[in-house]
Amino acid sequence: MSTEPSSGGSVVSIGVFDGVHRGHRVVLSVARAEADARGVPLIVVTFDPHPMAVLRPQSAPVSLATVAQRVHLLEEAGADRVDVLTFDETLSHLTPEEFVDHVLVDREHAQCIVVGENFRFGRRAAGGVAELAALGVERGFTVRPVTLAADATGAVSSTRVRSLLAQGNVDEAAQTLTRPHRVEGTVVHGEHRGRELGYPTANLGLTGNPSIPADGVYAAWLIADPYGANSQRWPAAVSVGTNPTFDEVPRRVEAYAIDAGGDLDLYGHDVAVDFVARLRSMEAFDSIDALIEQMALDVAQARALLTN
Repeated sequence: MSTEPSSGGSVVSIGVFDGVHRGHRVVLSVARAEADARGVPLIVVTFDPHPMAVLRPQSAPVSLATVAQRVHLLEEAGADRVDVLTFDETLSHLTPEEFVDHVLVDREHAQCIVVGENFRFGRRAAGGVAELAALGVERGFTVRPVTLAADATGAVSSTRVRSLLAQGNVDEAAQTLTRPHRVEGTVVHGEHRGRELGYPTANLGLTGNPSIPADGVYAAWLIADPYGANSQRWPAAVSVGTNPTFDEVPRRVEAYAIDAGGDLDLYGHDVAVDFVARLRSMEAFDSIDALIEQMALDVAQARALLTN
């Protein structure tokens, strides 16, 4: 991540890139090829928070990735540098001309700008690809619009991924994302019911507005220190929901690390959960014994699925 201006020429790609899904990667691959051909770095300009969180907070979408994960994925997809701009009232009021001059010309020294064909920018989204190209003629950069990726089910988009996750369809969401959907948080104390039942769980303290899959039980990977040099991961059975057997109201993401050993202590640690498959829906059980029996089945199914 960087907030420093570019000191030389560059190829720039701009967007929220929430999730950095398969469609985003098409745009980024074109931008990477353009940067290589010109012998200049590829700078990806993105925004935090999501512009909708400032412009229309009531309509702001849930996030498919934290800023840290987005930067990691953008660099993985070929960015030499990721410039995260704070999207606030000041930035939202820039005209298309002001945005181009302040960000693309003065800050990034763009030689070429690569964007999706539906790209909009400037106050009230007044600018599009045609306006950007016209400004480029005056300011000395070119514009390469990229046709949006699509498949048999329609456009590849962050909206589609959010819809799949809301249905609990994490495996199809992973195909669009090109990886399992990840939820991140710091492990916090809960009611310790899992430990009492023989299945101690890492209870994720979530921040922001993350996209949480539909209530249910999932096979997933639990990852400690996900972006650190000493990252560790375990197969996990993950509960998403309100624990209806105990009439608990807060919605939670709780992960049981399979075969990790009883001395595993992740309290206060940053962790990630990578969702692989939905095992079943959330349900209330008539007895604690019935719940424990089902939890054993969930763990066995998750273990078999993940180890295979």
